[in-house]
Amino acid sequence: MDGTVLVADDDRTIRTVLTQALTRAGCKVHATSSLTTLMRWVGEGKGDVVISDVMMPDGNGLEMLPKIAQDRPGLPVIVISAQNTIMTAIKAAEAEAYDYLPKPFDLPELMKRTAKALTEKRTAQVPGQIDVPEERPDELPLVGRTEVMQTLYRLIARVMNTDMPLLITGENGTGKSLIARAIHDFSDRRTLPFVVAEASDLIELEGPSRLLGQVKGGTLLIDELVDLTDEAQARLVRMMDSPGDHAPRFIATSSQQDLAEQLEAGALRQDLYYRICGTELSVPALRERVEDIALLSEHFLLRAETEGAARRILSDDARDLLRHYAWPGNVRQLENTVKRLSLTARSDIISKAEVAAALGPQSTGVEPVMGGGANNEKLSESVARHLQRYFDLHGDMLPPPGLYARLLREVETPLIEIALAATGGNQAKCADLLGINRNTLRKKITDLDIEVTRRRKLM
Repeated sequence: MDGTVLVADDDRTIRTVLTQALTRAGCKVHATSSLTTLMRWVGEGKGDVVISDVMMPDGNGLEMLPKIAQDRPGLPVIVISAQNTIMTAIKAAEAEAYDYLPKPFDLPELMKRTAKALTEKRTAQVPGQIDVPEERPDELPLVGRTEVMQTLYRLIARVMNTDMPLLITGENGTGKSLIARAIHDFSDRRTLPFVVAEASDLIELEGPSRLLGQVKGGTLLIDELVDLTDEAQARLVRMMDSPGDHAPRFIATSSQQDLAEQLEAGALRQDLYYRICGTELSVPALRERVEDIALLSEHFLLRAETEGAARRILSDDARDLLRHYAWPGNVRQLENTVKRLSLTARSDIISKAEVAAALGPQSTGVEPVMGGGANNEKLSESVARHLQRYFDLHGDMLPPPGLYARLLREVETPLIEIALAATGGNQAKCADLLGINRNTLRKKITDLDIEVTRRRKLM
């Protein structure tokens, strides 16, 4: 790399690491812990790229971007921030940041983006005023430092102020409706209505005109697209083709992630799919962003404290158990579990045993329920014994919802792992042994999150 990089961060370690890495790469580096110093350097014409933290002792790095763009049009600014929320990504996009990376960042990735910024000649852009609403603390947070979430945040920021329809897919509990609401609240349509349309709203012939009268050019969210009848879907198509003088932004959600199957089965009209899928946002399941579980758990504990619960923290073992759970109910299930623990924990520190009792048999590490014990116990008897013990752990309370899916996963995971080991990792033989299609086996290996290292060992 060739050029001068200005680094602004209040963390001395980060300044040292970046200075050493960029210098080794051939750059000149000026590093500071002060935004005032950074802005002086920019005003003096120094620097070809800026790398700046957001929260600094003497100000907010994002708020400096319009001034940097005014003084030095086209100067690329890469924002790094420990505030790993969707609002940070959106504010960075609003302020025309060249790029945005969450902390802790991947150094090779930051170096690659810095090199790209040095070689590109950006056209000057005049950023608009940063004016986005604050996060609502009572909502499910769009928080995550994992790459899959940061990628989603950046895509949301890019499509936020376009007029194209959006299709948001993801499992139940991942936050699809919240993302739709965030896109509206942070967009240019934020002062206009946000209307949620369900299947019942399109049953009657006058349903579309009523919805258009309510939304008045704002955002219309169609909840669970596949739940609409064919007649309702046809009405939605006609509404999208002729929305009137004040066309709304159309956003739809679907928990059916494989919409190709829905199209083939006739559950979803092709003409509707092609109209609504201007851009598709796929929201990852919680098991696909495991490193965010601790961050979310801490947030939910703090929220419970503000709502009147005692202050709680998770023990290291408890936090580790949460990370290794499958979370079939995704972030909503995690929120409910953590809130319940904040109220029922016996001390300020939530123990592993308390988390295990809240999560159920999959988390407890109980022995396999395959029968054939010392007393020749039948499989059904062994299953019944373990299930009864699990229910007993909850006393007078019922276990968390989703028990059926959790138990199926509890059996499927070791069954597939053992079958793979028995067949030497040959997936064709394993599928034949289990009596399932090979593609089905591959999908289950992915869905059940069988460890890659172990899978390689078995194969």
